[in-house]
Amino acid sequence: MADSDPSDNDGAGHRARLRHRLATGGGDALLDHELIEYLLALAIPRRDTKPLAKALLREFGGIGGVLTAEGDQLARVPGMGETSVAAIKIAQAAAIRLLAAPVADRPVLANWQSLLDYLRGRMAHEAVEHVRVLHLNTRNMLIRDELMSRGTVDQAAVHVREVIRRAIDLGSAAIILVHNHPSGDPSPSRADIDLTRAIASAGKPLNIAVHDHLIIGANGHVSLRAQGLL
Repeated sequence: MADSDPSDNDGAGHRARLRHRLATGGGDALLDHELIEYLLALAIPRRDTKPLAKALLREFGGIGGVLTAEGDQLARVPGMGETSVAAIKIAQAAAIRLLAAPVADRPVLANWQSLLDYLRGRMAHEAVEHVRVLHLNTRNMLIRDELMSRGTVDQAAVHVREVIRRAIDLGSAAIILVHNHPSGDPSPSRADIDLTRAIASAGKPLNIAVHDHLIIGANGHVSLRAQGLL
């Protein structure tokens, strides 16, 4: 319903100017609100989408928060409808596919920066905690990237036996644990450290290595191995 409400009387010229700037200068030529504005204009062509774009950025704290917001969260913003929500989510899906491609094509340990870029793009702005497990083969190629748990703003339940059982099922030679801190601060908690060590201990007799546990936040990331905690 909100998607179909026309209210833009001078939108064509403004959108043409945005389109020209985008075509000649690329994404860097547009501000964050202009990128969201133009994306929404493709879904809602008869509305002035600038106010809605700015409202989304305020609600979710920036472009990363907008793109990673859940569909039902986006839909609660006045003016958002099914079509405009879909436009935001397809942009997120395309961005994640772009970041994921180099991770899938090369050994993960030899392509660490690409892995971090992918994980930050996927998880840094999530509003609740997610735990992912990256399963690797003997050549450290990614064989599966799985969401193990989705929790609250400060925790997600993960059980050692479930992580190890899944690694056995997939024939994983190694795993990398990953979770996000919605607070933005990637500093590990005592529980993060204890869980990592418990999974590493359980996997060792089964020849399943834990290469690392990465904590992703909007303010950066922490590697427990790099910190000497694994």
